[in-house]
Amino acid sequence: MFSVGDLAVYPAHGVGVIERIEAHEISGCQQDFYVMRILDNDMIIMIPTNNVDNVGLRDIIGQREVPKLYDVLKKRDVPVDNQTWNRRYREYMEKIKTGSAFEVAEVYRDLLMLKTEKELSFGERKMLDTARNLLVKEISIAKNVGEEQVEKDLEKIFS
Repeated sequence: MFSVGDLAVYPAHGVGVIERIEAHEISGCQQDFYVMRILDNDMIIMIPTNNVDNVGLRDIIGQREVPKLYDVLKKRDVPVDNQTWNRRYREYMEKIKTGSAFEVAEVYRDLLMLKTEKELSFGERKMLDTARNLLVKEISIAKNVGEEQVEKDLEKIFS
């Protein structure tokens, strides 16, 4: 359960704040909704309160989880993905849609490693930016530091 003012992560969209909880009648049934504003773009999302698990709405990772997330980013002994770019894109998009910070970190790491070997497609570059933005926002909130500091930390990991 979330309360008004809580920060939460909505898969593929990132960190948002629960602004209100509203009741609406849909097909004759009364239903409660979280009204969430995504911090990055001010998009408003309505999430049925009884459907939170299905959509993957979750709490922000705790500060103690951040080093584990950095460990995922530092791991380099992962096989290079030699699939076609569109198959790889679909696979990475599925990981991002899970909403797991650790899966997003894997996508970010894998795309950065791939970028050192060959040029990324437009879709892959866009996905790399998405993964970076999702990570930076959540880590900065978890660690209670500015996004610029998190970006520096990520650069250090990959330099």
